[in-house]
Amino acid sequence: MDEVRTRQSEASVASAEAIAELIGVIVAVTDGEPRVLTIDGGQALPSGPFELSHRSLQSGTRSWVEQQTHHPLGYVEQLYTFADRDRTRTGQRVVSISYLGLTREARTSAEQGVSWQSWYRYFPWEDHRAGTLASEEQIAPRLRSWAEATPDATTRRERQHRIGVTFGHDGRAWNEELILQRYELLWEAGLVPESPQAGNPIDGVPMTHDHRRILATGVARLRAKIKYRPVVFELMPPRFTLLQLQRAVEALAGRRLHKQNFRRLIEQQDLVEETGDVATETGGRPAKLFRFRRDVLAERAVAGSKLPLAR
Repeated sequence: MDEVRTRQSEASVASAEAIAELIGVIVAVTDGEPRVLTIDGGQALPSGPFELSHRSLQSGTRSWVEQQTHHPLGYVEQLYTFADRDRTRTGQRVVSISYLGLTREARTSAEQGVSWQSWYRYFPWEDHRAGTLASEEQIAPRLRSWAEATPDATTRRERQHRIGVTFGHDGRAWNEELILQRYELLWEAGLVPESPQAGNPIDGVPMTHDHRRILATGVARLRAKIKYRPVVFELMPPRFTLLQLQRAVEALAGRRLHKQNFRRLIEQQDLVEETGDVATETGGRPAKLFRFRRDVLAERAVAGSKLPLAR
């Protein structure tokens, strides 16, 4: 009996030393821009502690997001659990269970500090739709200086290799899915304000705690997922033009797509069907309106495909 009480006491202490936090990365695409739902004037993602009243982790996340932002959620999937030993607040270890939600943007109340922000506000170096950015050109020499600063030759080579792979330098291709690795490399090099070694940080708005790292994880998941599942349609209105669909995918990927190849890919997979209507507000020739064939998911698995990037 004493042994049972001891185990119960130890479990009680352990639970008192760690708290479980639920956090939502809620994404929309509006007017060709990827947007994330934030609180505290754009400084944080909606979050709150997991409570005994919550039926599940997902329902708890939905509850906190809707309570803090008054925005209902649709598609939600578990993203990642962050439980690093150094994640502490007020002496307690914080375990964050994050969820990725896809929705369509609705009006928010600025008075409550709730707002939709372009995710490129936090990661400006990730937007390659207009080609190589000035921000990336500023990053490269500073990363090289950081790599060369170490006197150890092996460490120096390892750093140079990581820079080449993650940022597509030294003749390597840019991989849009490596956003988390790029952010963590910048953190290690002291080029973001959240880093303990930060000196003169590069452009990019910081977030409270490690919310920018969590956001990067959500962006990476979504960039990978749009290549093998038609989740982009969760972000589209009921009716859309093929150009609007292409612009939404480009917004998420941060890359321009080859127009004809993109449309061929959509047609080959029978993902959409015509509505019989046209959009007249395009400013030019009326464009056909389409809708997503949701039943295609029940009929078969949609084949994965690399993004038809414009060269």
